[in-house]
Amino acid sequence: MRYILILLLAVIATSASAQGLLKGTVYESASGNKLADVFIRNSNSKQLGITDKNGNFSIKAEVGNLLIFDSPGYVSDTLYVIDLVPKKIQMFTKTIALREVTVNSTREAFDPHKEYPEIYTKSKLYVLSPTTWFGKEATDARRLKRYFKREQEERRIDAVFTRTYVGSIVPLKGIELEDFMLMYRPTYAFIKGNNNVSLAVYINDSYKKYQALPPERRKPQSLTGGQ
Repeated sequence: MRYILILLLAVIATSASAQGLLKGTVYESASGNKLADVFIRNSNSKQLGITDKNGNFSIKAEVGNLLIFDSPGYVSDTLYVIDLVPKKIQMFTKTIALREVTVNSTREAFDPHKEYPEIYTKSKLYVLSPTTWFGKEATDARRLKRYFKREQEERRIDAVFTRTYVGSIVPLKGIELEDFMLMYRPTYAFIKGNNNVSLAVYINDSYKKYQALPPERRKPQSLTGGQ
């Protein structure tokens, strides 16, 4: 009888744990491809998650929570949890977002070491601890750490490649300026290795290339940055 009671308690505990776990898959809206390395944050509980190579995710959540899905090059999406049925999330690339997204230049400072210190703790490798090498929690932590690195790099670009600065160099405004900035967005490597003078030269050279394009091609075709 005692063993039956223990078994029942274990089943109940497992069920309760499953009730707080939301699963799903993230897709790219245009192509239908599954998206890996999409960062997921529960804004209520501060739980974090990231999609695997097949776009699948699981994150602790409860009804009434708000989840935020984010990935470089895509419009951030939100999900208000009304049940724990598996979800299909679609993400739109920034270039086909119907102008809902503009080039960011004023995003808040981001220090993941302060905001998510547990991720850096869990991502550490220890020779005598197999779980730090192969465990899902540790593996996800390392992937989240790589995501944070990319996010910091994007914000570094945003800080110098601003609408105000670019607009002071090229005679473009509004949507044309946004398109130009998306088409010729510099890479982090370029920003890190060059100064303001080099950036101004890069913007001028990019504008000459932009002017040489026929009008129908003066629209972002992809999210690849310039050099």
